[in-house]
Amino acid sequence: MPENPLGRGATARLLAAHGVHPRKELGQHFLVDPNLVRRIVAVAALQPGERVLEIGAGAGTLTRGLAAAGAPVLAYEVDARLRPVLEEALWGVAGVEVRYEDAADLDPGALGEGPWVMVANLPYNVGTPLLLRLLREAPAITRFVVMLQREAVERLAASPGSRTYGLPSVVVCLYGTVEMAFRVPAAVFLPPPKVESTVVVIHRRPAPARAEQALTLAAAAFGQRRKMLRRSLAAMLPEPSVALTAAGLDPTARAEELSPEDYLRLAEVVHGG
Repeated sequence: MPENPLGRGATARLLAAHGVHPRKELGQHFLVDPNLVRRIVAVAALQPGERVLEIGAGAGTLTRGLAAAGAPVLAYEVDARLRPVLEEALWGVAGVEVRYEDAADLDPGALGEGPWVMVANLPYNVGTPLLLRLLREAPAITRFVVMLQREAVERLAASPGSRTYGLPSVVVCLYGTVEMAFRVPAAVFLPPPKVESTVVVIHRRPAPARAEQALTLAAAAFGQRRKMLRRSLAAMLPEPSVALTAAGLDPTARAEELSPEDYLRLAEVVHGG
């Protein structure tokens, strides 16, 4: 079947035939393990009526696997050098549209109502910011199944008080639920990265009314995370200690000590319930 994922040898030959070498500045590590592709597709659990948004089509290996699952695929690829590679890799594969554009410029409103499932092997250098933006701004995407650097996934899933807890953790908690699916060894990529990857699943849930105001407060707090909240929020709030106390929070606490619910409660005090 033309949808079968490409393996290492086939991918290497395809790239070589078109004179394409992975570019470090784009974070390019092409997925070349068909079994891993099938595992990602299985975790995505695509349902009838769902469409797939893929960021970073690369050499088309994951794209082919997604198409084999029967869902329409809209794939973005920023590297125009890969156009002939993808045209060959996806020849005869139905239901796939590739846009050679930077997904960072994607207009969430242009996706329509959905439902969409984002399934992607995200480039390490842009993966987390893009994921968090779409989680906040693209309600048509109901589920995210993405591969990121393991450390980035740990930050997304971190709990208050931990070393890795930060603004990304707060964003994910306010907008969804996160589950680490499985780890991915470097050997399944071409070229192998120097880090381990993890596939994470985020299910969107309705965001609280003051979610964005809570994130603004959290961003200010984590921007000076070594300072006590009464100092890190001083530029934003006229009387931070008063607001923090009214929210039942300790003004001498630091950013990582507050849970996402704490930031919400503070936002409700500052902006009204």
